[in-house]
Amino acid sequence: MTIEDVTPTSPRAVRRSLMVQSWHDLSFLHWPVEPDVVQPFLPAGTRPDTLDGVAYVGLIGFRMVGVGPVNGPGVPYLGTFCETNVRLYSVDGAGRRAVVFRSLDAARLIPVLVARLGFGLPYKWSRMSLRRDGDVFTYLNRRRWPGPGRPESRMVVRAGAPIAEPTPLEHFLSARWGLHVEAFGRTLHIPNVHPRWPLHRAELLELDDELVTAAGLPAPGGAPVSVLYSPGVPVRFGWPNRILSGLPHRIDRTPNGN
Repeated sequence: MTIEDVTPTSPRAVRRSLMVQSWHDLSFLHWPVEPDVVQPFLPAGTRPDTLDGVAYVGLIGFRMVGVGPVNGPGVPYLGTFCETNVRLYSVDGAGRRAVVFRSLDAARLIPVLVARLGFGLPYKWSRMSLRRDGDVFTYLNRRRWPGPGRPESRMVVRAGAPIAEPTPLEHFLSARWGLHVEAFGRTLHIPNVHPRWPLHRAELLELDDELVTAAGLPAPGGAPVSVLYSPGVPVRFGWPNRILSGLPHRIDRTPNGN
């Protein structure tokens, strides 16, 4: 199997949009983890994606803006909200690198229900806020539904200087052009495209997080090995592909629904 290169822009085109959105004011925290630890959390037909034999767990806070179907425009009010996700990194039998979400906390109930019912994504409804004070960003999260429990997260990050050329690790953790999700008894790959990430160095000032362990993952050991900030990018998602026997199978959508 040939695994696609880690590239700063998408290695594949999205010919027909499923939805559009923008991601603003993102902070990325990452910790190393053994591949065997994350394998049980990945969808069938995928395995951990690693860099130099190491897998990673990510905690990412940001503001979702202008979510809308097909080519937009975004849905007023409901299409803009705060989000925090816990994620892993995967590769499938066709060599496509992707993200696997263990949880996605969002501050709007209707998008949470649509994503859970329509795509099988593990969205959670939460009380959330994102505050900016100069170059310092504070992400607050308290889960409302579903349970069990109401895990909380507080993350405070100071954005620093722009990164002219990301390191191999920074590329590996940010340049992801799709997601793998297990939904309705099958594993799907959903591609996305967006401009190259404008990344900044960042400093973690405070972290009090229960989301990683609530997602079933081991508590991070120590400080994150990578802390990044980005002002954001516009994003376009394509229609999903089904993963079958290590090969992609297109789920076509025609205007008459056949």
